[in-house]
Amino acid sequence: MLSKVAERLYWTSRYLERVENTARLVNVYDKLLFDIPNEIDIGWYNLVILNSATELFEDRYKNQDERNVVKFMLSDDTNPSSMLSALKMVRENIRTSRDVVPAETWELINEVYLFAKNNIQQGINRSQRHEFLSEVIKGCQMLSGLLYGTMSHDAGWQFMKLGRDLERADMTTRILDAGAFGLLEANGDASVNLRQIVWGNVLRSASAYMAYRKTIKGPVYGPEVANFMLEDPHFPRAIQFCLTQMDVAAGKLPKNENVHKKIKSIKLDALKIESDTDLGNDFRDFLNDLQVQFGSLHEAIAETWFPVP
Repeated sequence: MLSKVAERLYWTSRYLERVENTARLVNVYDKLLFDIPNEIDIGWYNLVILNSATELFEDRYKNQDERNVVKFMLSDDTNPSSMLSALKMVRENIRTSRDVVPAETWELINEVYLFAKNNIQQGINRSQRHEFLSEVIKGCQMLSGLLYGTMSHDAGWQFMKLGRDLERADMTTRILDAGAFGLLEANGDASVNLRQIVWGNVLRSASAYMAYRKTIKGPVYGPEVANFMLEDPHFPRAIQFCLTQMDVAAGKLPKNENVHKKIKSIKLDALKIESDTDLGNDFRDFLNDLQVQFGSLHEAIAETWFPVP
């Protein structure tokens, strides 16, 4: 397989995961702000901070209000990580890789892209936001299912797995960070009820609520949620599961030694999480460090299989 083809497949999967996770994050954040007490001030601008995009946002917008943040996250073409920007990149990568992906993929990505582009105002406005984002998420899941069920699980598929699980692991750190940051915004005066609301929404943003309850067999408790999303070996959006799947995918590709080493070097138990007090700034620093390590893992993947001529 040509390295440029492998790279397009890798980024197709990364961008597709980014589209779905951005829609999930905005959708659940929207619900969270309705659930929390009025006296708790958690602003929309937190989403920009969590996505490490403050400079880009400040260059474009003066007000940090809901409309500007949602527009920046969903439709702004100057933001390469906005939902529409990422969806456009999925479409472009599939267009230039049509000889190695199922033919139906091109038809479906066009349907999802045109729906999102033509109805984006529904996402920006609050009244129909949930319905619009749910349709986008459903479209992403249909694409993922189509690829999984009809694409040969050869080298090309392994590159798609690498991209999907790396992007998924990175977004899981950001979802956890959203929960920790929200509770810190409450100035440490978070009631048990508020903590359950916040961490319950963290689980729902990853469609992890039922899996968590089945595994933990107890109430929603912040440290248990964090440990589940970090270290559970069976849930597909847990970081440990993503790392394991990346290691398996890399093992089926040539010259994988450096990538194996990078994956094995990521330690999810470096910070012991036993109580709510362990979910403060040290926890956020730990999540930021994981994001840096995921960036380093991407660089190892690119250097190994997508070398610049």
